[in-house]
Amino acid sequence: MNSKSMLLEGLSDAVGFVAGALVGFGIGRLLGMNIFDAGYSNNSIFGIVLVGLGGGFGLQAARRWRNRAKPDNPDNS
Repeated sequence: MNSKSMLLEGLSDAVGFVAGALVGFGIGRLLGMNIFDAGYSNNSIFGIVLVGLGGGFGLQAARRWRNRAKPDNPDNS
């Protein structure tokens, strides 16, 4: 693996994670969950869980996109 492909992998993972976390945060806000509430209420905890799940889904989506964008290598058959 060369440094350019490692940079692309890291950047796509980061963008996917952050985008997914923002989507999870937005869904939580739509459902009335505020992750910045004082203390740890149930709404706050579920909002934090949604952010984590969104980040994980975004990361997996970025990895699937990156693997789909790679040209198929005939030597791996």
